[in-house]
Amino acid sequence: MTQSLEDLSHALLDAAMKAGAEAADTLVVEGSSISIEVHNGALEHAERAEGTDLGLRVLIGKRQAIVSASDHRPETLQAMAERAVAMAKEAPEDPFVGLADPNQLATDWDVAALELEDPKSEPLPDNLKADALAAEAAAQAVQGVSQVQSAAAGYGAHGVHLAASNGFSAGYRRTSRSLSCVAISGEGTGMERDYDGDSRVFQSDMREAEEIGRTAGERAVASLNARKPQTGAYPVLFDERISSSLIGHLLSASNGIAIARGSSWLLDALGEQVLPEHLSIIEDPHRARASGSRPFDAEGLPTHRRAIVEDGMLTGWTTDLSSARKLGMESSGNAARGAGSPPSPSNWNIELTQGNKSRAELLRDMGTGLLVTSMIGSTINPNTGDYSRGASGFWVENGEVTYPVNECTIAGNLRDMLKRIIPANDARTYLSRVVPSLLVEGMTLAGS
Repeated sequence: MTQSLEDLSHALLDAAMKAGAEAADTLVVEGSSISIEVHNGALEHAERAEGTDLGLRVLIGKRQAIVSASDHRPETLQAMAERAVAMAKEAPEDPFVGLADPNQLATDWDVAALELEDPKSEPLPDNLKADALAAEAAAQAVQGVSQVQSAAAGYGAHGVHLAASNGFSAGYRRTSRSLSCVAISGEGTGMERDYDGDSRVFQSDMREAEEIGRTAGERAVASLNARKPQTGAYPVLFDERISSSLIGHLLSASNGIAIARGSSWLLDALGEQVLPEHLSIIEDPHRARASGSRPFDAEGLPTHRRAIVEDGMLTGWTTDLSSARKLGMESSGNAARGAGSPPSPSNWNIELTQGNKSRAELLRDMGTGLLVTSMIGSTINPNTGDYSRGASGFWVENGEVTYPVNECTIAGNLRDMLKRIIPANDARTYLSRVVPSLLVEGMTLAGS
């Protein structure tokens, strides 16, 4: 591609205005990725992808239309613009659509401080293959591992530029490096599977491949000879690997689209207690080397640190411009979008207040109950918060892990569950969602 992302986005924007758009914005995303998979010590799959995606949103009055393409020839830009304008003229009116006012736009940011792009060169495919092979070998070396289902390494680099007729124009680049391993223990119907992996912005921050493979193998072996737990009401400790899903349900329920539609179990909870009073959920899109960081949102509004929950109290909704207008509020600066989709609210980096006890201490305190390390499927009622999920993990007796369990269901109500969570202090602070292991008393378990 000879044109820069900025030039391409402005060329598309100019084409839209010439075609008759009253207002428009463009999103251009350029990226490349490499993925390597190995199996039984040999390369199984290698893929490299490169491409540029263009998204155009045009507005005519209170009507909007969105088109996208992966071809950036001048004739394609013109055709996109003409098609989008024609579609917008036929679209239904939406009183809440529209670009940001110029005085709402981000004007000051420091992309370099966010460290979104690793200055180190793209890794060679052989380097990625070596990492995947090392992880696989480490997993296979764990006694009790019968096979390694997959070991994969990948790298991606992406650039994005947003331009709009309200005067906004800016972009940034980001990189990612990943490694994962899935190990299987046992044979036949007694097989168990578990995994480990890592994904970082900077390659130098990655955990060692041998550690990832070994951990995947040890987790798979620890799950052998699982059985169903007893049915009843017990405390449940959500392991740090999956605990963020609980907070994710709260974030989904506080999303402006769900609130505007009236389909949220938090609909009447603004300003009320939703977590224990000593806990807060902080959103910080300006953390360095975090995958959820960004200097501005997909509508050109500034991103900022905010407390979604402060000292247990729900302080506000997560909104883009459209959902905020529906609710009679200001946007929280949380618009996200793809090249072919309109903006919608999304959360950035999230951190839940950590506790002062280790996971081992919470296990000791819970006495008898369930340590959940994996969940499958879900039945969540978005209006009531009723919660039911399949789970597996380990049974705890007298504060000690005694045996692995599977094929059980845990159930409760999210509004009640979240008010009595007890956090450990074991969250990985480099993740986009920093949530420690969470103990919830008195959940319903359905097992044998």
